[in-house]
Amino acid sequence: MRFAFIIDPIQKLDPGHDTSVALMEAAQTLGHDVWITEADQLSVASGKAYAELRQVELTPVKLVDGRWVAELAWYQLSDRHLLCLEEMDAVFMRTDPPVNVPYLYATYILDYVDPARTLVLNSPQGLRAANEKMYALQFKDVIPETIVSQDKKVIRQFVERVGAAVIKPLGGKGGEGILFIEPGDRNFNSLIEISTLQNKSPIMVQEFLPAAKEGDKRIILLNGEPVGAVNRIPTGSEFRGNMAVGGRVAAAEITERDRYICSQVAPALKRDGLFFVGIDVIGGYLTEVNVTSPTGIREIDRLNTVRLGEQVIQWVTQLPHQSSAAS
Repeated sequence: MRFAFIIDPIQKLDPGHDTSVALMEAAQTLGHDVWITEADQLSVASGKAYAELRQVELTPVKLVDGRWVAELAWYQLSDRHLLCLEEMDAVFMRTDPPVNVPYLYATYILDYVDPARTLVLNSPQGLRAANEKMYALQFKDVIPETIVSQDKKVIRQFVERVGAAVIKPLGGKGGEGILFIEPGDRNFNSLIEISTLQNKSPIMVQEFLPAAKEGDKRIILLNGEPVGAVNRIPTGSEFRGNMAVGGRVAAAEITERDRYICSQVAPALKRDGLFFVGIDVIGGYLTEVNVTSPTGIREIDRLNTVRLGEQVIQWVTQLPHQSSAAS
């Protein structure tokens, strides 16, 4: 079978950390052809989606003394080929946020892939519907107290009521722009003005959960089912546990509470074609639903001696219409 991955420039990826590389390695290990492209290399012609694709051959990472080690030259690329994406069996949309106008245009192009021939995951319609902060708001029984606003007065009233809060830009990733705020902070007004771009852009304001110091659990869901988890624990004076800002990772179990949260989220994920998702859970509360390029597979594999990437690829190959669109 043939798999295409829409990724950020491959030379910028970290083969020992990036889930995109783990998925590509898994596809190659299972005997499939792996192709890559970037969002700005997509096009539509005669009502079909095309991409400038290059076949990639990977040298898989190795686990050495508890860490993934990659060869210096860990990938080789073929020449470019302009191909219809329906010649692929599956297309993985794995471009990192921000979800800006060019990103949205890429999802519109992916609408021109016939889902009866080629699986696109996650679904372009689902990616547009699921802002990674806003999407969690529909699951009000399992999220902490949360508002979304650009109004300084509304935000102040909320923070004064809950005592302490975390403010998050709606389009951020990897902990970028997340701030801790308290009612008595002398920089309160300035922080809100900066975060809301002078009251022009709404932000998420979420009750601060003291359990954050114990970790921010990333749970990977495949077609709505939890398949693995890793805990990301803040280090030093940092209150964020994100790996991108230096959070320490530790093995984590999927608890009964986690499974309940997943059961609340799963129907919406399936409805929206969000097959490969990472949810964030702090202190038994859902805080975010990550759908664009959720990460964590490398860490889960390393800490639990599993191969989640291969599980994902096997799930794709077992879908009824994936008998081989490209054959």
